[in-house]
Amino acid sequence: MGLVIGITVAVFLTAVLSGIVGMAGGIVLMGVLVTTLSVATAMVVHGAVQAASNGARFIFLREHMMWHVLGPYALGASVTVMAFLALTFVPDPAIVLILIGALPWVARIIPASRGLDIREPKIGVVCGVTVTAAQLLAGASGPLLDVFYVNTPVDRFKIIATKAFTQTLGHLIKLVYYGVALDTVGTSLTEQTTLLLIGFGIVAAILGARVGTWILNYVDDQTFRRVSGWIILALGTVCIVKGVTDLI
Repeated sequence: MGLVIGITVAVFLTAVLSGIVGMAGGIVLMGVLVTTLSVATAMVVHGAVQAASNGARFIFLREHMMWHVLGPYALGASVTVMAFLALTFVPDPAIVLILIGALPWVARIIPASRGLDIREPKIGVVCGVTVTAAQLLAGASGPLLDVFYVNTPVDRFKIIATKAFTQTLGHLIKLVYYGVALDTVGTSLTEQTTLLLIGFGIVAAILGARVGTWILNYVDDQTFRRVSGWIILALGTVCIVKGVTDLI
């Protein structure tokens, strides 16, 4: 129960963080889970909890959703899913942490990212391909997803609502993918403990999403863009250091 309570608290706090800046919470939670559970189990728990967190965040902000983004994104995501289903593998925990941490830095140093606009269909397809691949490899894709939105000239509510919807789809895909993988690689916990983690986690994620989106009303667009970028880079650095340390 100590493990369940600890992870539930982490879920709530990371859901609040994501509700405020539109990302980062998933990365922090994945870092916590992958250091305490097997990769496949961590991916399943993370997928269920983050689907609930992002789904709740979308419901709270649904009137701001940019629906025209969904078609191109789904097309790109489908391509990645078919490729991964043909491969079916589970990465090493340390590699997962390094990938998670590297994403924000890679996203920031890509010069072309300055002109990306998620509202353009071809950009939406590329976003679907790359972000879904990051979801299945690293468990979290917030930093990479952010690069497709950070220079899109719309307000913070539209950004977070649309991110939340597509991230919900991505986490559901990850949940199904690694749920099948568990039958092959096994789980680090009993079935009862895993279900407890998922159940408590979903409740905590929804509550955290509600608190985070409430706080968002008191954050202006300029502060939102500036602070979210620095937060994600700092968290990425921590993940890289932890992953490299585990490999040594």
